[in-house]
Amino acid sequence: MKEHRPSANRWRDKREQLLDKGVLVEQDNCLAFTQNVEFSSPSAAAAIIHGGAANGLIAWKNSQGVALKDVE
Repeated sequence: MKEHRPSANRWRDKREQLLDKGVLVEQDNCLAFTQNVEFSSPSAAAAIIHGGAANGLIAWKNSQGVALKDVE
């Protein structure tokens, strides 16, 4: 999601830093990472991409569409 959602306040600054550094870029009307970034949790990474709070265990899916929660 390109725009911040109301729940983005905790991650807004980090997201803006990643955009300014080119680590996050606009791609096909979404945002994509250009390099690997380590986060403290799957939910932290998902919040950056989603533009606000997100449950990383269900937001991240593998190429077969299986959520991280189901892989664990």
